[in-house]
Amino acid sequence: MRVGDGIGPLDRGAPVFVAGHRGLAGSAIHRALETAGFTSLVTRTSAELDLTDRAAVFAFFRRARPASVVLAAAKVGGILANSTFPVDFLSENLRIQTNVMDAAIEVGVERLLFLGSSCIYPKFAEQPIREDSLLTGHLEPTNDAYAIAKIAGILHVQAVRRQYGLPWISAMPTNLYGPNDNFSAQGSHVLPALIRRYDEARGRGDAAVVNWGSGRPRREFLHSDDLASAVLHLLDHYDGDSHVNVGTGRDATIREIAEMVADAVGYEGETRWDTEKPDGTPRKLLDVGLLRSTGWSPRIGLRAGIERTVAWYRESGAELRVA
Repeated sequence: MRVGDGIGPLDRGAPVFVAGHRGLAGSAIHRALETAGFTSLVTRTSAELDLTDRAAVFAFFRRARPASVVLAAAKVGGILANSTFPVDFLSENLRIQTNVMDAAIEVGVERLLFLGSSCIYPKFAEQPIREDSLLTGHLEPTNDAYAIAKIAGILHVQAVRRQYGLPWISAMPTNLYGPNDNFSAQGSHVLPALIRRYDEARGRGDAAVVNWGSGRPRREFLHSDDLASAVLHLLDHYDGDSHVNVGTGRDATIREIAEMVADAVGYEGETRWDTEKPDGTPRKLLDVGLLRSTGWSPRIGLRAGIERTVAWYRESGAELRVA
């Protein structure tokens, strides 16, 4: 298969490697592929395969010979983690991406989807953010190292298309949430952090919950099952040089989102805002026109998605990622 030859639905019987299948995005993608009838899904845990180990990654690809790859593995975290450990986020993600893509080239992987993040865009990009806003301004300083790694991944995919003629693509999701998210105090993103904070406050009977920042920034959120649906849709239908934004096209303030979380967990106390803490990017809403033009749209509303996630959080108990 070569760029320009036209693409069709992936062969449901051919081996597909889902890198990062236990994470928030990867687990949802794995579930979606199973539901869609894929019978040869290949996975490895981080204990079984260290994707930062170049020799191990190449040896794995030579044995497994996947026809397609979904690269959802990454070191991820919230504002605090990204601000504290920028070297880790830059170095580990660059190594993961480069090793997987180089090994995929060596064994002739026909179709690869690289999963990035909406943090690739400039802090003050025009809203909603189009794909062509990439590299047009300064990044948000609190996660610029992670963003640079993801930008490198996009350019790597585009370079493969030019040099090898392979129909590889990149998808850039907005803020994700859902089952298998990270609910740790130090490493979580805003929505799982809010769910844990409000649920624990309800359990303790706290009179107030204190959140970082002013609550005024606006954020767009996408349930991980909707992301997975979009990823499969793109693999079956999209072959273009541009990376593709994946989102809902709608946003809400952090205050509004906090209210939804409080309602979902049954917390009835007061919410306070610590304005000494950073807000991060003031707004981040993706233009999803390109994705919608391919025939895909999301199905899970934010309030319903938060309620589902709270239920999963409570049911998961000791299996949660909280460290």
